[in-house]
Amino acid sequence: MTSVTRNIFGNLSDGKTVEMFLLESNFVKAEIISFGCIITRLETKDKHGNFTDIVLGFDSLEGYLNKHPYFGAVVGRVANRIANGKFSVDGQDYQLPINNGPNSIHGGLKGFDKVLWKPEEIENGVQFSYTSADGEEGYPGELKVLVTYTLLGSELTINYKARTSKTTPINLTNHSYFNLSGQGSENIYDHEIFIDAEHYLPVDDNMIPTGEIVPVQGTCFDLRKPVELGSQIAKLSRNGFDHNFCLRMTEKQQYCTRVYHKPSGRVLTVRTTKPGVQFYTANFLDGSLKGKGGAVYPKHSAFCLETQAWPDAVNKPQFPNTLLHPGEEYDQTTWFNFSVQ
Repeated sequence: MTSVTRNIFGNLSDGKTVEMFLLESNFVKAEIISFGCIITRLETKDKHGNFTDIVLGFDSLEGYLNKHPYFGAVVGRVANRIANGKFSVDGQDYQLPINNGPNSIHGGLKGFDKVLWKPEEIENGVQFSYTSADGEEGYPGELKVLVTYTLLGSELTINYKARTSKTTPINLTNHSYFNLSGQGSENIYDHEIFIDAEHYLPVDDNMIPTGEIVPVQGTCFDLRKPVELGSQIAKLSRNGFDHNFCLRMTEKQQYCTRVYHKPSGRVLTVRTTKPGVQFYTANFLDGSLKGKGGAVYPKHSAFCLETQAWPDAVNKPQFPNTLLHPGEEYDQTTWFNFSVQ
């Protein structure tokens, strides 16, 4: 049985209250706030039974209101990058705000990570709702969104649902930064990663997929057998991973990723209904942000596993479709399971 505790996390400048929900089982403690649906704390046991917080973030609301790299947040309306912030739907051209080099990323200047959601306590979890207005951040259609976090035993589940009044691209994900040795640890080089993907998407200098779907066989992106991250990152021509790995084309739940940290014994396994996972090794952290407990977060001090649609899919017809039409329901789920070995 999961206990759910509701508290105040802080107040916005307009006086609105940001609430925090603590979901607690015997193995996991997760704190989630109504601003950005952000996971602010995630404690799991190590092989000795000790709880440690394994996600990066801040101790107070102020940190999340200032500029930060989407720590723990739900990002949307479209996660990841859209080339030049442009796309066309039903013969109409749309221009989004540019906030990542020449691209639009993670929903724009004020994406879902920067809005106050309406929370509702439910059995074993919390459900957040938000209505994105037609034209918000340049996207067509009024979009009604539900994000539900539930905790059962050692598994945290995130379900995303949405309906739209006009055809719109949609791609929702969670952007938690994990370090299984504990947030504030120097790097993730002693973690072992496995990703069950036979293909990945190469990117251009602006981090936009080229459109090719390339086999991982014989490349540094072949993670179908567990590899140590430190040695694998050293093989890359880039400064780390920030790539979409292509999962099987199914809308059913599929096992996609396993991360193991031998010193602590912690294991994170991920299952999802989504067609891709963006594996990111925090290449752009530079130690300038002060996080929880005064910790600093240098490059490669965390990893993200953003289960998602493929980046820039709205501009690449050969990629899995990301358009949601009126009368349809967007319904995607990701499961994070925590164990020890």
